[in-house]
Amino acid sequence: MEDKRIIINVGRQLGSGGHDIGRMLALDFGAKYYDQELLNLAAKESGFSEKYFEQNDERKGFLRGLFNVQTSRFGSSNVYKSNFSQESLFQFQSDAIRKAAKEGSCVFVGRCADYVLRDFPHTVNIFISASMKYRIEQIMNKQHLDEDAARAFIEKRENERAAYYNYYTGKKWGDASSYDLCIDSSVLGLVETEKIIAQFIRKRFGK
Repeated sequence: MEDKRIIINVGRQLGSGGHDIGRMLALDFGAKYYDQELLNLAAKESGFSEKYFEQNDERKGFLRGLFNVQTSRFGSSNVYKSNFSQESLFQFQSDAIRKAAKEGSCVFVGRCADYVLRDFPHTVNIFISASMKYRIEQIMNKQHLDEDAARAFIEKRENERAAYYNYYTGKKWGDASSYDLCIDSSVLGLVETEKIIAQFIRKRFGK
């Protein structure tokens, strides 16, 4: 039987509208959308509180507020061991991504999904950028910050995001060689950008 799944992995600059474009793509292709939802999935898979995943979401470093998991929870031979590190969080999250991808068409936003699913068929990796002016305006409106604070917010969060991606994938976050299509959403706007991406995906998979 022909595998009709399509897996769309969306990398994005902060304030570029990547989340909204991801949702539009999910509707366009009848796919499930995963962003923050991945944290809930990973929490369910691991049996731990979602807050631990939220606190370390796309951030490289040791857990904020390290805690230990009793060995008996998984057994002494389990890959996650008793010292619950950020690597364990990444593994749980990766397992949740792979499980979701096996069940049907999906759109994944961030969280190294392009790397996690690198061996999966029918995947397409997109990176959405936007001008700094556009992104600052978006963050000013959403976070209620002035221009300088919005710029600082973007730079700090993107440094964390890049460090996380680079560490776990061995690649460079935002580098064109890591993606099938890179596009600037501030040129045509979110709706038209999504249409171009959707057209690209359809041509890519002959749909």
